[in-house]
Amino acid sequence: MWKYTGSERPSFAEEPGPGQESVWDYPRPPEVVACDSLVEVQLGAAMLVSTRQSRRVLETASPPTYYLPPDAVDWSLLVKTADRSFCEWKGAATYWALAYDSKKVPVAWSYEGPSERFAAIDGFLSCYPGRIACFVDGERVQPQPGEFYGGWVTSTITGPVKGGPGTGHW
Repeated sequence: MWKYTGSERPSFAEEPGPGQESVWDYPRPPEVVACDSLVEVQLGAAMLVSTRQSRRVLETASPPTYYLPPDAVDWSLLVKTADRSFCEWKGAATYWALAYDSKKVPVAWSYEGPSERFAAIDGFLSCYPGRIACFVDGERVQPQPGEFYGGWVTSTITGPVKGGPGTGHW
């Protein structure tokens, strides 16, 4: 069984083509990178976010997670939930549901006061592309496999990505 050592792309990794990135070239621990792609999150006809000032968190074996600046978010469409989690890298996460959802199913999360390494995403919002319509430069984002993960899969990345069956040891 292959075990990631942090120093090489595994033999089963897909080779990136022109304009693509391999998730196996992303760092561990993860890092935050500024992004000027057009990122949009839509609720039917309503626009939750439209920005060219997002930040991507890049981590080995995972698709990028896009974080959206708080001043670009229509916060009137969201409410905080009671859900919480803790990331070993970023700290405590706050979860958000659609304001009209009586079940309060989280569609997004944020970090208020994350670790120093992730201060650049303080208060920024990230969305689950499997629960809400997310787009990067007009391309509909596919969700990262697995219920917990929030990575954004687009045609600009190659994998395979963490989250599917048999990837728990990555």
